[in-house]
Amino acid sequence: MDTILRIDNIYKDFSGLKVLTGVDFSVKKNERHAVIGPNGAGKTTLFNIISGKYKPSSGKIFFNNKNISGKPVHVLSHMGLCRSFQITNVFQELTVLENVRAGVRCRHGLRYNFLRKPDSIAEVNEKTEAIIDEVGLSAAMHAPARELAYGQQRSLEIAITLSSDPELILLDEPTAGMNRSETLEAIKMIDRVIKDRTLVIIEHDMDVVFSLADTISVLHYGTILASDRPETIRNNQKVKDAYLGEEAD
Repeated sequence: MDTILRIDNIYKDFSGLKVLTGVDFSVKKNERHAVIGPNGAGKTTLFNIISGKYKPSSGKIFFNNKNISGKPVHVLSHMGLCRSFQITNVFQELTVLENVRAGVRCRHGLRYNFLRKPDSIAEVNEKTEAIIDEVGLSAAMHAPARELAYGQQRSLEIAITLSSDPELILLDEPTAGMNRSETLEAIKMIDRVIKDRTLVIIEHDMDVVFSLADTISVLHYGTILASDRPETIRNNQKVKDAYLGEEAD
């Protein structure tokens, strides 16, 4: 299986504070890869570097064999690498349909045209409604985002990410703040929408990780402690001592 993402000896420090100290791992095409670790391990910083928000202090990142180190977010999005954020990032006053359609229009290279209504473009509407159905929000399609329940807003955020038709999706704690019922529904939805796509996910909930991941990388004190199949990680004593503890038993 081809490697789609390669993280090569990434370092990151902020004014002398070392956050990442030589991170290496790779992700295969259509793989579901989870990054776990305790608070302060550097997970979100790593995502910020992969997604183009931060530049690495040193090291390189390759996406489809192209060096993307330091490339901005909008360039990476057009290349097929998109990220959803830990905090919901939607337009609260727009409807579900309008939020997702804006992303689809952008992906198709369609800017706003005062002489052409956005709902008049059949291809855009079909793609928009298909994405909304995929994340389970069809019944709320015409509701303003601000009226959605918390779990629905997280689903909308993933729908907006999908609107860019990404090849690789980065999800930063997609079930954070959800109750158990919402989390179970989110697992089903994520499992459904990432078919034929590659997923890299940060997540604290081990039920989510072990339900979705093909491979788990454990980030600890700024470096990768272990990267392997879920059952191997579950039984790795160093990982238990550093992070999983009783959760792995």
